[in-house]
Amino acid sequence: MGSSSTHHNYKMFMCFNRKFKINDTQPPFDVVEAFTIYAEKGTHMNQTQLHRFMVEFQGEDMSENDTVRVLDDILRRRRHLSKFTRHQLTLDDFFFFLFSDDLNSPLNTQVHHDMTAPMQHYFIFTGHNSYLTGNQLSSDCSDVPIIKALHRGVRVIELDIWPNSAKDDVNVLHGRTLTTPVSLLKCLKSIKEHAFATSHYPLIITLEDHLTPDLQAKVAKMVTEIFGEMLYCPETRLEQFPSPEELKFRIILSTKPPKEYLEAKQSKDKGSTSPGSSGDDAQPNEAPGDSESDQDDEDCDTGSESSKSGQLVSPQYKRLIAIHAGKPKNGLRESLRTGLDKLRRLSLSEQALERAASNYAPDVVRFTQKNFLRIYPKGTRIRSSNYEPLVGWMHGAQMVAFNMQGYGKSLWLMNGMFRSNGGCGYVKKPDFLMTKGSNDEVFDPKAPLEVKKTLKVRVYMGDGWRLDFSKTHFDTFSPPDFYVKLRILGVPADYAKEKTKVIEDDWAPVWDQEFTFPLTVPELALLQIEVREYDMSEKDDFGGQACLPLSELKTGIRSIRLHDRKGEKLPSVRLLMKFQFV
Repeated sequence: MGSSSTHHNYKMFMCFNRKFKINDTQPPFDVVEAFTIYAEKGTHMNQTQLHRFMVEFQGEDMSENDTVRVLDDILRRRRHLSKFTRHQLTLDDFFFFLFSDDLNSPLNTQVHHDMTAPMQHYFIFTGHNSYLTGNQLSSDCSDVPIIKALHRGVRVIELDIWPNSAKDDVNVLHGRTLTTPVSLLKCLKSIKEHAFATSHYPLIITLEDHLTPDLQAKVAKMVTEIFGEMLYCPETRLEQFPSPEELKFRIILSTKPPKEYLEAKQSKDKGSTSPGSSGDDAQPNEAPGDSESDQDDEDCDTGSESSKSGQLVSPQYKRLIAIHAGKPKNGLRESLRTGLDKLRRLSLSEQALERAASNYAPDVVRFTQKNFLRIYPKGTRIRSSNYEPLVGWMHGAQMVAFNMQGYGKSLWLMNGMFRSNGGCGYVKKPDFLMTKGSNDEVFDPKAPLEVKKTLKVRVYMGDGWRLDFSKTHFDTFSPPDFYVKLRILGVPADYAKEKTKVIEDDWAPVWDQEFTFPLTVPELALLQIEVREYDMSEKDDFGGQACLPLSELKTGIRSIRLHDRKGEKLPSVRLLMKFQFV
C-alpha cells in the first residue's frame, strides 16, 4: 500500500524530526460557537438549551420529551465523565454527541413516506440473479446471497428456474453457464424465513422460467405449500396494483404467464440461435449465460388464452402470478405506448434503456406511471459489476436490478438511494414523475431547469481510522494523508465533483472546507462521499465511503459513518460535516 522507496526513506527521516500528533480530537470552531451561543455563554448546556439547538440549528422536529431521551442517552454513554453535571452537557459531551452517528444521523431512520399509493409509485430495492455467490459464469448458486440481500432490505429477488438433470425437479441456476445449481425448494424456504427480517413491506419474487408445464405445476404446489397465506394472488388481472401498506408481509410472484412462455419458446426453437443469445430480441454484446435477454425481455401481450399450448398450461401456476411480465412484441416504443390499460411488467437491459432514454424518453416515463419497468445489467458484466442506476430512476423505472454480490461505486449509489425512507426498500417516487401536463407532457431529465435549491456542504474533520486499520495500512512509516472527494449524482445538469485539500500525517484530519452545489432536481440527487489516502507513487488508498440521498438529508452539523467497499459499515470511521440548503 505504501509509496516508492525514496518517499519512504524521506518519511522515515522525518519520523525522527518531529513528533506526530496523536492528541485528542478538538471540536471545530463551529461546534464551539454553537455551544457558546446555545449554552448562553455558560460552561454547561441544559435540556431547554439543547432543545433549542436541536430545533433551531439542526432543524429537527423534536419535542421536549425527545430531547430528554437524547440527553439521557448522551449522559449514559458519558457517565464516567459527567458524574457531577446534573443533567447538563459540557462542551466535550456536546461534541461527543454531534460526532456520534447513531445519535446524530444525517438521515431519518423511520419509514416516513406515504405508503398508501399503488406499488408502481415507488422505487423498489431490486436484486439481479440473487442466488449467485460471485461471478455470472462459474460461481456457486446458493440461498446465502438471497438471505444477505433480504437482510440488506432488498424487496425484489430474482430466481432463474430450470429442470434438474432428471427433469423431475426444479433447480435455481444461471442457464448455459458453469454455475452449480441450488434447489428451488431450499431457496423458497430461506426466502420465507428471512423475507421480512429488515422490512415488513411486500417481497416480490421475479421468476425467469425455463420449465415444462408439469414442472410449472410442481412449482405452483411448492410455492403454495411454503408461502400459504403470505402469497398474494389477486382473483382477476389488476388494473391498479395495491399499495405497499396493504400488502405488508405478503409475497408476490412476477413472471411471464405460461402461454407466452411456451409461444416464445416455440418460435425460438424454430429459428434456434446459439446458447445464451436471444432468439427474439438479441441485444448487442450479450454474453453466454445472459438468459435474461431471451426470457426476461418478456412479452407484454397477455391477450387471448386459447393458443395451441393453452391446454398444456398449469392453471394453478398461472393463477399465482400477480404481476404479469412480458416482452416487447412490435418493437420497444410500441410496447411502451400500447395496451397501457393492462397492468404489467416490462424488462429491459441497461443498453436498451439507454437507447429508449435517448430516443423516446417521454414514452418511458409515461409507461412507468402505470406499469412496472425493470432494468437489468448487460450480459457482458460477467464479474457481477453494475451500471449507473440513475438513468432508470429519472425515467421512473421502479426495479433497477443490481448484482448485490458485486461491489463498486454503482452499488454505493444503490445502497445510498435505499437508505431513504428508513431503509424499508420502498422509496416514493417524486410527484413530478407521476404527473402529466395539460398536453400529456411528462418530466424530461434532460430539459434545462432553474436551480431549485443550493446545497452547502462543510467538511470539518474525520476520525476512527486508527481503530479500524493497522498502523501501517496506509503508509509504512508515517500516519496517513487523507482527503475527501464529494460527488453529486442526479439529472445530468446536477452532476458535480469537488475535493478537499490533503491533510498530511494525521489519523484525525481536520479540513474545515465548504463546497456549494446548485441543484435543479434535488429530489433525485445523491451525495457520494469518499475518503482517499494520498499516495505519491501509487494509486491513492481507499479510506471509506458513504452515500446520502439529498431528498432525505437533515441539515445542521451531522456525523457520517463511513462504509467499506462492499457497503458494510466500518466500526469507527466517521466524518463530521455540516449541511445547509439555501
